[in-house]
Amino acid sequence: MVWTLSGFADEISPDLATQCEVAVRLGLRFVEFRSAWETNVLDLDEGQLGRVGEMLGRHDLQVSSVGSPIGKISVDEDFEPHLARMRHAARVARLLGAPYIRVFSFFVRPGEDPRASRDVVLRRMTVLAEVAAQAGVVLLHENEKDIYGDTPERCLDVVESVGSEHLRLAWDAANFVQVGVRPFTDGFRMLRPHLEYVQIKDAVRGTGEVVPAGRGDGEVAETVRALHADGFDGFFSLEPHLGSAHTLGGFSGPELFTEAWEAFTGILDAEQVAYA
Repeated sequence: MVWTLSGFADEISPDLATQCEVAVRLGLRFVEFRSAWETNVLDLDEGQLGRVGEMLGRHDLQVSSVGSPIGKISVDEDFEPHLARMRHAARVARLLGAPYIRVFSFFVRPGEDPRASRDVVLRRMTVLAEVAAQAGVVLLHENEKDIYGDTPERCLDVVESVGSEHLRLAWDAANFVQVGVRPFTDGFRMLRPHLEYVQIKDAVRGTGEVVPAGRGDGEVAETVRALHADGFDGFFSLEPHLGSAHTLGGFSGPELFTEAWEAFTGILDAEQVAYA
């Protein structure tokens, strides 16, 4: 079994050509497409999306997932415009040949009990999954901090309550660390049946600082070991956030992105996991 690596290419550079060149140099065959030319993937026009497809093809790169911002609005914001954006995301995923779209389960206002938003969140996530089913793609729920599904228990609640094969889980160890969770110890066994995609990012518990894989408290090596032992064969997508981070993404630059790749592949080498 050979694991497949991918990565948020806009962490390398806003320039798509540079994204592609560095990805190819690192041996990546897939990228997670979130933005180019400082424009979010869902805001690119048809001509720009055509250029994206052409340039990716020229570099023999495929898209593992559309790194969309779907679900990154508050639970009390109007859902209808966002639903239209989800339908557009599905069209973009088909255009780019991506099997997955990353999504979130809506921000909870500071100080509010997430449980009070449960019904609204589940209704919305069910509708999003229905759109995905119609388009033949799979949504990957990321455990972003401050959304409803930012803990293992609520991630499980979302995916089990919606109960759709078109809604699965993306695992982000750093995000779990930043909400006080020990990722592997507290969440792996619970979430493994629904886990389909792994984002590679680590963080330090005491400060929340994002660091390369294996240098924080994300229990990355333990997670890799367990996934390898049970035959997991999904994507592993580098999302380093080593330079800066903001609500809609992060940035590392070519050198730090390469450092993140080296840190993770070093763990794979140590665990004798083949990758490409």
